[in-house]
Amino acid sequence: MKIIVPMAGRGSRLRPHSLTVPKPLIPVAGQPIVHRLVKDIAKVLKQPIEEIAFVLGDPAWFGDDVVASLTALAEELGAKPSIYRQDKPLGTGHAIMSAEPSLSGPAVIAYADTLIRAEFDLDPNADSVIWTKRVENPEAYGVVKLNDNDEIVELVEKPSEFVSDQAVIGIYYFKDVAVLKQKLQEVLDENLMHGGEYQINDGIKKMMAEGRVFKTGTVDEWMDCGNKNVTLETNAKMLGFLAADNEEQLIHDSVVLENSNIIEPCCIGAGTVLRNTSIGPNVSIGKDCVLENSNVKNSLIQNETIIKNANLDEAMIGNYVKYDGSFTKISIGDYSVLE
Repeated sequence: MKIIVPMAGRGSRLRPHSLTVPKPLIPVAGQPIVHRLVKDIAKVLKQPIEEIAFVLGDPAWFGDDVVASLTALAEELGAKPSIYRQDKPLGTGHAIMSAEPSLSGPAVIAYADTLIRAEFDLDPNADSVIWTKRVENPEAYGVVKLNDNDEIVELVEKPSEFVSDQAVIGIYYFKDVAVLKQKLQEVLDENLMHGGEYQINDGIKKMMAEGRVFKTGTVDEWMDCGNKNVTLETNAKMLGFLAADNEEQLIHDSVVLENSNIIEPCCIGAGTVLRNTSIGPNVSIGKDCVLENSNVKNSLIQNETIIKNANLDEAMIGNYVKYDGSFTKISIGDYSVLE
């Protein structure tokens, strides 16, 4: 089994945080989004992962540190790491084809801006599985249309009339991804574009036209990381799941508490110091931070940041920030100073 992860975009909806860090590498509950996504997919698949291929953008943005991080992630899962570059932002189909040498055999393709919780077995009779989540407002999503055999026969984008309540979340399994590669090559050859981009859906529609069998894999939780508010919601949900699973150490042994308390669930990285401070619930703090005389809940703070005299709720703060004040609902990028 292979996992293909297109992640070339910079993530404009999560600015200012994605101005200095690629969005898939912004941490949620103590780990980068893409790390958690890949690990969760590997857990769902319940089989060895042979290769993980990452499709990155401009090396000036996705540099050596990003490559090293992703290489370590693949090796941690016992997989071969492969790094590809998408030289131009020409859509999902183009991004997948940028990993053309790895497009063979069984594979999962997953876009690195979402997190899931799921438990199901892949249907052995399906040529492909499209992972979906039941939603209350399907008109706001791309959804799947099913026949009487619960096979996907059509993909419908933001339907004005009810088609189904199963929204496509951007994770796909292909029994042989070489078939998708062939169809996406046809899309490129035909210059079949939408909004100036080549889309994976056009390759999938060509597969459906040949009678390939598509099934759904429904996830229990689909957690977006598209903007500040939903990222904080996702952080809170993930902390709850991790605390219930009790499989990860969420508070590092080196955390220093001086007249401070932690209301779980929280995730606090190595070397962080809390003085006269209350943390939680639903707070993630990176490594080597210092928080003094503060109260923080429902928030996400990255690495090597100093927070003083703060009362924070629904705050998202980047790396290397110095913050001293009484603001509440804030979103501060890397290297900011508020005194």
